[in-house]
Amino acid sequence: MAYDINGINSMQQEILHEIALSKIEGVGGVVFKHLLNAFGSAEEVLKASSAKILKVPNVGRSIVEGLKRTDETLREAEEVLKDCEKFGIRIVSFKNTDYPPRLRNLFDAPAILYFKGKGNLDYSRTLAIVGTREATEYGKKSTEEIVSQLEQYNVQIVSGLAYGIDVAAHKSALKHGLSTVGVLANSLDDVYPKSHQKVAREMEETGLLISEQPLYTRTMPQFFVARNRIIAGLADAVIVVESGKKGGSMVTAEYANNYNREVFAIPGGIFQKHSEGPNFLISNNKAQIFTNVEDFVSWMKWDEDLNSISAKNQKTEIDLSHFSLEESAVLSKLIQNGDMLIDEISWQTGISLNKLASILLNLEFQDLVKQSPGKKFGIK
Repeated sequence: MAYDINGINSMQQEILHEIALSKIEGVGGVVFKHLLNAFGSAEEVLKASSAKILKVPNVGRSIVEGLKRTDETLREAEEVLKDCEKFGIRIVSFKNTDYPPRLRNLFDAPAILYFKGKGNLDYSRTLAIVGTREATEYGKKSTEEIVSQLEQYNVQIVSGLAYGIDVAAHKSALKHGLSTVGVLANSLDDVYPKSHQKVAREMEETGLLISEQPLYTRTMPQFFVARNRIIAGLADAVIVVESGKKGGSMVTAEYANNYNREVFAIPGGIFQKHSEGPNFLISNNKAQIFTNVEDFVSWMKWDEDLNSISAKNQKTEIDLSHFSLEESAVLSKLIQNGDMLIDEISWQTGISLNKLASILLNLEFQDLVKQSPGKKFGIK
């Protein structure tokens, strides 16, 4: 490798190589992880031969061609690294311990994230509020009312800093003293749209701006869809306020469902174009109907004291001898691990999903198991 990186310490060298790898066209989060699993580090990937690279799953010729520009890409990555330090932007690789835990287990999680702001993601309650750029007064008022009533629960509000519902959610969070996170489709050297720069600066004081794009990356249309998966992944629940049947908010809802997040939608008039999306989600069982904050909070169990729940669960004693082997296996895992996704239970017990669903339903009927927000199951 001709490019000289001797002036950079070992920790910076590691992230430098990771930035360079992430800048290669076609290397998204999934491919990035495949490459690191195959070669051990980004540096080894950049050194590898084309023949070895092509043996890695999901890697095609275009990525191999991009890797031939390694020296140029490393120079660009060094500029990103130095300017991030200058501008107070944190760089977090999925290998780091401070990578967002809500994203870590997602199969398509970003390989690298860029953070700007004084806030953090260590909130026990997070909510994404999304909607159309052409928000109506009904939509903006609904957003303000939801956020204002959630103030007492210290909920972190996540959205995309776009026109309409997104910026209304951010502004409402700031107004009510809540931390708010803006996930950008563009890199953090610029705020888009420019008219939201003032809001963005205010958000940085108690919250964060986040992007997966390295500094000085030219914004591409596909980045907006990719941004929506991060919004969904960072949230415990997503509320779609207003949207057409197609659009970014509907994409976010789809990602949220795939990630086993709770999805809610605010219903609207059947002749209102910005109610088509929420009404569609509700009628097709892709979202629960949102009618008031009280019911939403109750469903999310945000109104319960977590310590009392923990104490209650610690006292739970179940005589497993009264159950079948498979029921005992399920109950043992839930007692041991707490709330679990059905896929996790299936994998750890070896019980097929179809059979497991029937077992869990039977245990629910016996008032032993409960289904929690996020489509998780736990001991009641």
